[in-house]
Amino acid sequence: MEKSESKTKRVRLVVAYDGTNYHGWQLQDNGVTIESELNRCLFDLLGEEIQVTGASRTDAGVHALCNIAVFDTRSRMPAEKISYALNQRLPEDIRIQKSEQVADDWHPRRCESRKTYEYRIYRAEFPMPVKRLYSYFTYHALNVDAMKRAAEYLVGEHDFKSFCQTGAQVKSTVRTLYSVEVEEQGADLVLRVCGSGFLYNMVRIIAGTLMEVGRGRKSPEDVMSILEVRDRMAAGPTAPAQGLTLVRYDFV
Repeated sequence: MEKSESKTKRVRLVVAYDGTNYHGWQLQDNGVTIESELNRCLFDLLGEEIQVTGASRTDAGVHALCNIAVFDTRSRMPAEKISYALNQRLPEDIRIQKSEQVADDWHPRRCESRKTYEYRIYRAEFPMPVKRLYSYFTYHALNVDAMKRAAEYLVGEHDFKSFCQTGAQVKSTVRTLYSVEVEEQGADLVLRVCGSGFLYNMVRIIAGTLMEVGRGRKSPEDVMSILEVRDRMAAGPTAPAQGLTLVRYDFV
């Protein structure tokens, strides 16, 4: 355990995790979260009460390859070495991919950024056990071309209130999506969404809505009217969490 009276520095972490066993990213009173594990292990490593700040507050069961967290420390340990020492203390389903020092006023939620999420759907007659934690299984046939046409209506700046979980506390439901792609990878269907920011459950509601289009329950053109009415009841169901992964985080 290392202590120091040196000057405070700010450290940025790139965090990968399997979200299966966690109650999401953010601290919760009723369960273990990614944030609580980071705080616990940083205290063990540095001997300081650490409160990390995350860039994306992923939900329970959602995974990430590259979520971002920052914290301040007075430790003399070089920032780039913290990842190695922290990984020795974290549970095996959380791993730091990189640690580095950033400007003292750098904050992940105050920077212009692009986040990319992937929602994976496994299409087969029967479920595949090794995919159950990282994709949504369906035996229904999906019209991929219709889903691709529907996805085009979501690109650009829109009011995504219809794609936000009811009761979410946000100042504005307007967001910008740079791309919404539907890609076949064998039996897997990958929905890839890149945007400047996302509302609560937004990507999972987009996935649920596009699957409704794929099953023929909605037309591609219905997506345009769903956006216009700004009513959560108009969109499709919220797809299960395990299919969703934060795969890329770019600061621009």
